[in-house]
Amino acid sequence: MSQPPTALGTAELIQQAHRLYCQWTGQTLPLRFDRERLWSEFLRAGFTLQDLAQVVRYLQKEIRHARRNVGALKLSNLLQLDRFEEDLNISRVRLAPLPPPSAQLPSPPTLSPAEQERGRQRALEQLRDLKKQLRLGQF
Repeated sequence: MSQPPTALGTAELIQQAHRLYCQWTGQTLPLRFDRERLWSEFLRAGFTLQDLAQVVRYLQKEIRHARRNVGALKLSNLLQLDRFEEDLNISRVRLAPLPPPSAQLPSPPTLSPAEQERGRQRALEQLRDLKKQLRLGQF
């Protein structure tokens, strides 16, 4: 959402928003007082024409996939501000995980062959001690 429009630009924005809505949805609706009021509240809430375009595209896609009813695009439904805000936020949700970062984590430093052998011998010794303790029933 952006800043609310100025009083001088509000009438023009209302007309533009209504014209775009009708164009995008293929409807012919006269801009009567009740619709002007809905558009005015929409703009006063800080929503933009870009927000409108995004939600209309989102709803059209959802309707095509039978996940939403065509009634979601009715102007009286679309401009219910709480629902519009929710649809706008849902349309922005990232459903796929972010791609892994391009830089890989540095690999741990490698041990010299002598250090690796000492580690193996230490592990074997600990295994022998554990087997001995298990045989003696100390666990």
